[in-house]
Amino acid sequence: MKRAIVSVINDLVTDQRVNKSCLALQKAGYEVLLVGRKQRKSPPMDQRPYATHRMKLLFEKGPLFYAEYNIRLFLYLMFHRANLLLSNDLDTVLPNYCISRLKGSKMIFDSHEYFTETPELVHRPKVQRVWKRIEGFVVPKLDEMITVCDSIADLFREKYGVKCHVIRNIPPRKALPPKGDKAELGLPTDKHLMVLQGSGINIQRGAEELVQSMTMLDDCFLMIIGGGDVLPVLKQMVEDLKIVDRVRFFPRMPYQQMMAYTQLAELGFCLDKDTNLNYRFSLPNKLFDFIQAGVPIVASHLTEIEKIIRQYDLGMFIENHKPATIAATIREALSDEARRTQWQQNLTLAAQELCWENEEQKLLEIYRHYE
Repeated sequence: MKRAIVSVINDLVTDQRVNKSCLALQKAGYEVLLVGRKQRKSPPMDQRPYATHRMKLLFEKGPLFYAEYNIRLFLYLMFHRANLLLSNDLDTVLPNYCISRLKGSKMIFDSHEYFTETPELVHRPKVQRVWKRIEGFVVPKLDEMITVCDSIADLFREKYGVKCHVIRNIPPRKALPPKGDKAELGLPTDKHLMVLQGSGINIQRGAEELVQSMTMLDDCFLMIIGGGDVLPVLKQMVEDLKIVDRVRFFPRMPYQQMMAYTQLAELGFCLDKDTNLNYRFSLPNKLFDFIQAGVPIVASHLTEIEKIIRQYDLGMFIENHKPATIAATIREALSDEARRTQWQQNLTLAAQELCWENEEQKLLEIYRHYE
């Protein structure tokens, strides 16, 4: 059987895009091995219909972590057979590319974001230059690649002349669990539930201002589900602002469990700031999770997110990130019953069209080119 090795730098547990890529590879006739890392606080792996391998590293962050991971990945790929290598994001591309040249394996690069313009790099020019050099060394040599939205695809096409396919990270249509019960989940039954979720609840994504806005919304309750570098700051803010009765934090959880909470929300938030190209052109998983869950969206004016929300009329936009503006927008969205009814109808239509069952067909066509 043809064998594909899929590599990603995270701990595999909650990366839905990579999981869907692995399942699509199986449909295309590949035996799949997914390689990532295991951190000290990583949850246990759930059962998968394909093989997984998580490497334990000495370092968990910083330059030594990236160096160790790339060296370990190179050695792992060197001693394991693969007809096809699928590299997810720029931080796995170099060992995959080198092995593909050394062993004659075919390779696909799937860029989940515009990595070199992430906020973690734009203010660290020396580190950014390293990643730009890796990108500039590998990407022009590729016949084709994959990314997550039209805007990022256009950047790669214009910069490197590479053929770039767009595969959006959309959840399956039939993946929803039953709605959770508010009382059983320990959620208030007399407040408007709202949700902010994701594995990248980081700086410059509007979370701090959203939490501050909760001081003006005494009949609302915000669920924050997932992980990210700004969470310690948010938790301290909730304590300092004395709004522990309005904001609750939930750890990263399996997709089905998370969506049981998400479906209970009356609003979901995509509030990233236009502070770098990666955020400007982001098309986050949570947007499509909200659509599948039937949750209207409050968002900032970012190119790809705004395109989807306006196309289907799925929610409202904040005009700035002032907490008072966010609170006023939330209040307007919750009080307009006619618009909420229309949004619900539109969300049902959007969920039928924006689903992985449709998106996957494009990915299967790409994989078939490598047979």
